[in-house]
Amino acid sequence: MPDTKVLGLIGNTPIVEITRFDTGPCRLFVKLENHNPGGSIKDRIALSMIEAAEREGKIHPGTTLIEATAGNTGLALALVAAHKGYRLLLVIPDKMSQEKIFHLKALGAEVVMTRSDIGRGHPQYYQDLAEQLARETPDSFYVNQFANPGNPKAHEEGTGPEIWEQLEHQLDAVVCGVGSGGTLTGLSRFFGRVAPHVNMVLADPEGSVLADYIRTGTLGQAGSWLVEGIGEDFIPPICDLSRVREAYTIDDAESFATARAVLCKEGIMGGSSSGTLVAAALRYCRSRSQPERVVTLICDSGNKYLSKMYNDYWMIDQGFIKREQYGDLRDLITRRYTEGSVISLSPDDSLLTAYGRCKLYDISQLPVLEKGRIVGIIDESDLLLATYDREERFGEKVAAYMSTRLQTVPPSTPVEALLPIFENGRVAIVCEGDAFMGLITRIDLLNYLRRRVKS
Repeated sequence: MPDTKVLGLIGNTPIVEITRFDTGPCRLFVKLENHNPGGSIKDRIALSMIEAAEREGKIHPGTTLIEATAGNTGLALALVAAHKGYRLLLVIPDKMSQEKIFHLKALGAEVVMTRSDIGRGHPQYYQDLAEQLARETPDSFYVNQFANPGNPKAHEEGTGPEIWEQLEHQLDAVVCGVGSGGTLTGLSRFFGRVAPHVNMVLADPEGSVLADYIRTGTLGQAGSWLVEGIGEDFIPPICDLSRVREAYTIDDAESFATARAVLCKEGIMGGSSSGTLVAAALRYCRSRSQPERVVTLICDSGNKYLSKMYNDYWMIDQGFIKREQYGDLRDLITRRYTEGSVISLSPDDSLLTAYGRCKLYDISQLPVLEKGRIVGIIDESDLLLATYDREERFGEKVAAYMSTRLQTVPPSTPVEALLPIFENGRVAIVCEGDAFMGLITRIDLLNYLRRRVKS
């Protein structure tokens, strides 16, 4: 009888072929690690590391597990810890998506957030902080995926043999990223033993030091990147790069664009690191002069990135989606009315509807539109003043409580003219004649200024 427990579902993930991209003379396959019960490849190592610690007597009921993680290892540890009854404390950098944080807390993990803009040696660096907490916490175990031999072992004994059997012993290259280094190390060991002709290829985010190390043999200065889960500013202790022959550096823009394209073309919703891996694999395939069979990984589910790389507005704010530029205030409007993206109300909507839309879209003010013209605006203060001690007013119409004293500006208005509007506690309402174009808030202006610096 098959294992019907959740932890028994870890591994044996499917492999599918990428068929709607230009792969040159090669065939490209992806192993869908997002099919693991925790949604990522890290389920494998979490189970391996915890069960090894149990066998070795390092943990027991009541032990607190502590780990530093950029996301998926934490989720995987939380899944295993929940099933085995361990307390789990995770230290995570502040670039982690909200979906992952919500997921972690829902699984019962305790989360300590720390900075992502500092390196090793700083007391707030996530790995150093986790190690410190482990020293200070009685009856705790520092999992330390970066040096734990159970990490690569999970891939040497699980992921590698699965790939080899699924591709019927016909494989020429594996494209892999490095977070802790466990996946690449474990796969390198397996294929080095059973199929030494298989080429190990590194996919690395721009800003990470690893690709340059493969090319030059020296460690440079790390930069920053937004892709989660892979890339490093050092070589992790368990990371064996000796069998890597080629390395590709993929910037954030290409990673996100590739992940979104894989969803659109292939129907596979992977995370940001999956975009990096597929982008590198496509480059490798197109560089070949002879046919090869190449495999890479969909490391985790894109459901964890809906507020980031699958969110058009986040992509626009980060400068990864280029929109038509006008050279005026229209360039500052995040949600343009002409693009059908404005969240608005009609005068006949209720205050409850206004409240619901503010909460759903995480915005503090809404334009009130009638036949494409702005006739009012209502914000959180208006809602509060209307309903405090009079909750029945939630059923009344927006028209009775919206502000109709509107300060509109034409798109040709200089950017500096927005500051007095913001100082008066208002948003800029951009109109050309009677035609409403959109709102500009403080954060819209900040995003505009940051993009100018970035470019």
